[in-house]
Amino acid sequence: MRGVMIQGTSSDAGKSFVATALCRLLLQKGYRPVPFKPQNVSNNSYVTADGKEIGRAQGLQAEAAGLEASPFMNPLLLKPAGNGSSEIVLFGERLEVMSGMAYRKSYYEQAISAIQTGLAEAERLGDTLVIEGAGSPVEMNLKKREVVNMKTAELADVPVLLTADIDRGGLFASLVGTLALLEEEERRRVKGIIINRFHGDPAFFEDGKKWIEDYTGIPVLAVLPFLPGHALEGEDSLSIRNVNREGAHIKLAVIRLPYVSNGSDIEPFAFEEDVSVHWVGSADTFGQPDAVIIPGTKSAFADLRFLKDTGLAQKICSFAEKGGTVMGLCGGFQLMGRELVDPEGRDTGVPGSIERALSLIPADTVFQKKKTVIRTTGTANGIPLSGYEIHFGRTTVDGPPFLTGASHADGYRSEDGRLCGTYLHHLFYNDAFRADWLNRLRLEKGLTKRPPADINRDGTYDRIAAHLEKYLDWPAFEAILEDRQ
Repeated sequence: MRGVMIQGTSSDAGKSFVATALCRLLLQKGYRPVPFKPQNVSNNSYVTADGKEIGRAQGLQAEAAGLEASPFMNPLLLKPAGNGSSEIVLFGERLEVMSGMAYRKSYYEQAISAIQTGLAEAERLGDTLVIEGAGSPVEMNLKKREVVNMKTAELADVPVLLTADIDRGGLFASLVGTLALLEEEERRRVKGIIINRFHGDPAFFEDGKKWIEDYTGIPVLAVLPFLPGHALEGEDSLSIRNVNREGAHIKLAVIRLPYVSNGSDIEPFAFEEDVSVHWVGSADTFGQPDAVIIPGTKSAFADLRFLKDTGLAQKICSFAEKGGTVMGLCGGFQLMGRELVDPEGRDTGVPGSIERALSLIPADTVFQKKKTVIRTTGTANGIPLSGYEIHFGRTTVDGPPFLTGASHADGYRSEDGRLCGTYLHHLFYNDAFRADWLNRLRLEKGLTKRPPADINRDGTYDRIAAHLEKYLDWPAFEAILEDRQ
């Protein structure tokens, strides 16, 4: 099947961005693109319509390609769970938790089989594969049993475009070094190079582009300028960044948990012009926020101990006692409660574990065998909401729920609305709710209400596709795609 694979010289080089933009651009050009990533290591998940869990980037790429997301688009999802172990999700369903070393020893053949099955099923959904690699293709300590980059390119028999982030520095060394460490047969698959996050006019990079092409013999297909505010969600913890705005009226403190999950829940605030976002990892950087958000976590017990050990637990509780606004999302909701109970060791690995939580809200969480993975709709404070849930814990609440009108009541909301917790991921992507929540903070400070920033996901896909098209040598790219180069 026709296709192309986007690999990178490093993690966070822009592979997801390029692949997503390419999915929409190909769709606009009359192709039927299908996104695919063989194996994802991320705690940012996307819930498919049939209640399966895949990497968030592939869910967004499916949307950009005009498709309903499928578990076959991301056969393997590894969700880091602490102590060097990961939860293994195969075709959207949880299998087990195991160490990275054990996974490498026992899952290579299964991974190859899963990738082959995923590719075969993905090919039924369109006519052009857009495959995203992971990390770097030349992690030499892992290369013998590597499945996520050149092995997948071989299985799919597609050309490779190598993406590098010029903003990091060391661009030439990263490109040349990556190519030098590839086997000759692998290197022959690399048909083009994309330079990402260039600051300034790409015309100023003509000498650099010529040097790369002369030295490597591989064409530079695009020099992509940095695109601020593109509103495309990040894939992993590397995309978690502060939003610093001088003179911002509303200051949000987001607790940077070691095992943060679905940190992309916070990203909508980056588009609110009077809001700053500070990820807080220690008590001395807590500051004086207007509100605190505790995001999701892959290990509630471990992150609860982190909060207590760093003094952040005391800071958060003191802030709430003084009338501060605190929102807990998924695992953050669990941490806000009175008690965490792990009868079978689902979260801790130690059956019977019990720990006192922050006790901000009247709720208790018991971890269970079955994982909840569903899309959810409902109403909060009279505002319709939609999102998704991914969690093991079952939380019992003594008080009014946060979300009503859904298949089940969810979360907790104090009478004054200052203390809230919910299992609903994607909460703040609901524009009306985000505006309502922020406006309450604004009014408390004597500020006027503001309408929500416009976060139009479909418009985002069109915008990044237009950005790619403007700087991409489309004839050269299409020749590679159609094997005419």
